[in-house]
Amino acid sequence: MTPSLLEHLTILPIILPLIAAAIMLLLKEQRYKTKAALSLAVCAAILGTALLLLQEASVGGSGGSDTARVYSLGNWAAPFGIVLVADRLSTLMLALIAVVGAAGLIFALARWDRAGPRFHALYLLLMMGVNGAVLTGDLFNLFVFFEVMLAASYGLLLHGSGEKRVRAGLGYVAINLTASLFFLIGVALVYGTVGALNMADLAARVPYIAAEDRALFETGCAILGIAFLIKAAAWPLGLWLPGAYSAASAPVAAVFTLLSKVGVYVLLRLSMLMFHPDSGDSAGLGQSVLLVLGLATVIFGGAGVIAAQRLERVIGYAVMASSGTVLAIVGLGQANALGGALFYMTASTLASAALFLIAEILVRGEDRAAIGSDAFFDDEYTDPFEADDVEEVGRVMPRSLALLGAFFALAALVVASMPPLAGFIGKLGIFIGLLEDNGANLPASWWVIGILTFSSFATLIALVRFGIDGFWKREEDNILVVRSPEFVAIGGLIACCLWLTVAGGAALSYAEHTGDWLTRPGDYVAAVLKGRL
Repeated sequence: MTPSLLEHLTILPIILPLIAAAIMLLLKEQRYKTKAALSLAVCAAILGTALLLLQEASVGGSGGSDTARVYSLGNWAAPFGIVLVADRLSTLMLALIAVVGAAGLIFALARWDRAGPRFHALYLLLMMGVNGAVLTGDLFNLFVFFEVMLAASYGLLLHGSGEKRVRAGLGYVAINLTASLFFLIGVALVYGTVGALNMADLAARVPYIAAEDRALFETGCAILGIAFLIKAAAWPLGLWLPGAYSAASAPVAAVFTLLSKVGVYVLLRLSMLMFHPDSGDSAGLGQSVLLVLGLATVIFGGAGVIAAQRLERVIGYAVMASSGTVLAIVGLGQANALGGALFYMTASTLASAALFLIAEILVRGEDRAAIGSDAFFDDEYTDPFEADDVEEVGRVMPRSLALLGAFFALAALVVASMPPLAGFIGKLGIFIGLLEDNGANLPASWWVIGILTFSSFATLIALVRFGIDGFWKREEDNILVVRSPEFVAIGGLIACCLWLTVAGGAALSYAEHTGDWLTRPGDYVAAVLKGRL
């Protein structure tokens, strides 16, 4: 790769899916093989770019020091120009998005990409929005990328039609439009009081906000926090998540696991930048709220996985608990535990996406009507479960069932944080980090440890129950036919979970260094503003 192309590496995860989606809108629906090939090429390019940026972030800048790759659009430098920032946290998120997005697309190629119109264009626009949200360096463009992401998710949630999806989609759209309204109001208040939207510029100006303007600034930040807590599915603002995710098609539900983590990412990014100990009177703003809501989300998610009667809803509640775990650690203000929380979030997201894909296969022949065979427009949409032009290439029982069962067991153990897999490594890192603090936070740390342990055992009990019903008690005439793309997608996600386990030391070290980088917001500000303060 030439040096000139390397300079533009940061913008590729945004511009490539945008161009490809625009091209697909010009193609007829019958050209699905061309669309599939183009989507795969784009996802492969995004994955390669994400890994290159991740490797660069892990090595650091000159002398091995932590730094951030800053890309100035139009060569207009921050804070006046639009910048994309690839640091340790954003590249970690970018790599996670690329892996889950590629797996969801591969799984969809077996059936779901032909269950409705414009699937590939919407999918790539969703990828563009998520990538832009984790790379952007200012609040206004964060809003723009959020809206692109959400607009594409509205169409993807309804993909395949059916009354269940329409009902879930109406609530999902209403809630997210409300969150977008809060987002705009919060951004307006912050800009009106500080006069800046660039995140690094905001972090530099917060300590110097006039006393008479600070209350209005903190009000704007609180409204922004509500918007992001809705998107992060924090209790009680995230009650919509299990129903919406369980109604979506399997590949869409898998990639939707990323959306709540984007909300967590923004809360983590802004809280560490704007409310660090040196930010004046606003230091630590909202930390206690994040702690309480994070723990409440974990408790609610743990109770939900036990009470849920469908596997898809169990996974939805587990996704909520995963988000709550990171929010609680951020709210507790324990920098030592932040690395373990990031590691756990990565592993649980990969495993939850795999479980959504497995769940669809398990219920495929048992509850077809609930998944989407009752399409509203049978003359327009192709039922992915009745298509007779797709050759069955998978194997039936017992081999497919045994392999799928192994995938399910591994993913369940990761989500439930059972040893020796990656989920356990992440939570163990959290517990060690919490216990290293012998100060006033120690009693709260024990409460966090107890609640996270409860969540792990609740998730294990629920997933074991569904595993027994789905595999050991399966009727002999209810065979599983799994297509090759489906095996590849699930196997890829499980392989990533196993890699995080085998390379747990190196991966956890990266996550811990990321947590340490976040506790030094001055380095981020200096990298973005390049000494213009």
